[in-house]
Amino acid sequence: MLARKGLLPDGFLLTRLAEDQNQPNRSRAKSQRARFITKTGSCNVAHKNIREQGRFLQDVFTTMVDLKWQHSLLIFTSAFLCSWMLFAMIWWLLAFAHGDLEPRDPNDEPGPIPCVTAIHSFTSAFLFSIEVQVTIGFGGRMVTEECPAAITVLIIQNILGLIINAVMLGCVFMKTAQANRRAETLIFSRNAVIAPRNGRPAFMFRVGDLRKSMIISATVQLQVIRRTVTAEGEVIPVCQLDIQVENPLRSNGIFLVSPLIISHTIERGSPLYELSAQSLANEDLEIIVILEGVVETTGISMQARTSYTPEEILWGRRFVSIITEEDARYSVDYSKFGNTVPVRMSSLSAKELDQTRGVQEGGSDVHLQGWGLVRAGRGGFRRGGRACESSAPQPWYIQSEKPDKEVVEKKGQKKTVQLEVIGRQTEEDGLGDMSD
Repeated sequence: MLARKGLLPDGFLLTRLAEDQNQPNRSRAKSQRARFITKTGSCNVAHKNIREQGRFLQDVFTTMVDLKWQHSLLIFTSAFLCSWMLFAMIWWLLAFAHGDLEPRDPNDEPGPIPCVTAIHSFTSAFLFSIEVQVTIGFGGRMVTEECPAAITVLIIQNILGLIINAVMLGCVFMKTAQANRRAETLIFSRNAVIAPRNGRPAFMFRVGDLRKSMIISATVQLQVIRRTVTAEGEVIPVCQLDIQVENPLRSNGIFLVSPLIISHTIERGSPLYELSAQSLANEDLEIIVILEGVVETTGISMQARTSYTPEEILWGRRFVSIITEEDARYSVDYSKFGNTVPVRMSSLSAKELDQTRGVQEGGSDVHLQGWGLVRAGRGGFRRGGRACESSAPQPWYIQSEKPDKEVVEKKGQKKTVQLEVIGRQTEEDGLGDMSD
């Protein structure tokens, strides 16, 4: 639909279709995994067994705005038809009570003045009701001063008609001017990636705005939803954790003048700190992206949402560049919006990388065998396929409280040298005398 309207180039849609076909089989097999936010941004939660349905009637306007278009149009039409039929019945009863519906001989003298002229049946009363409420006057029917009750009914119908017009038109306007309509032209990359950036692994995705009108005060929020178990054994199905977006200003604000790559550095304190390439496929988590801002043309606050499941997170890949400079202006190629390229990256998690760097720089007795250390349960590490339940090695930046002691043997002499583990560097002061 967007391509037909000229909002999206055909190349962009073709690229997205190619990405869907090139997805691995594991993502297709697990495509039925439940998620809270769909790729289109709608909330994927079904509310069942709600006993207090009357609460929705206390806020009729919001309830009508939240309804689907077919239901709103049905209520819009029914409200006018019911009001016209109700007041048509009242006008018909007034004419019947006053005797205006009795047949008269045209040759006789004219009878009494009717309450409403030219009302002879229920059909004529219905037409007069429509004329009164929508202010369409054809000049054939009008209220006379004969019946004060008719004047009262005329006033009541006018007031009620204005109320119905205001409510119905307000609902239609709010449905057409909803903030989520602006979010239709905000696009997110179908896949997120984890790649090294500035020496640290980072979680990244791309966001872009197809319109030329800006999103003022745009902010991006990242949340991780995962199932957790407390120390007491309580299962928390929805545990929300905020993720800090990488920004030198220490805020989540962005200037969405062109497609941006939003990144989150995976370090100590990050919910993704223990995530590795092997454990990614088995993780039960969902990363929700929320972009909020104010529409420049209308001043209405808007919100765009999407989410990424483990099947949609690519390990060891990076987004390609889509911005070029042509004729003294920047050009964006949306056909490459979701394209990625592989990069060299370790399959270890950020936590394991920190521990590995600490072991290598400290020169500990633990020797790495090819693939290094891999997490093997709580508090243990396995090396070469065998679990080691000893205490986990500390990172290189943590200073040891108790210094170690070693005995150095050289040329038949034994000398005790005290070593301080500071940054995993061994001081070898005094060993020059031994070499002599």
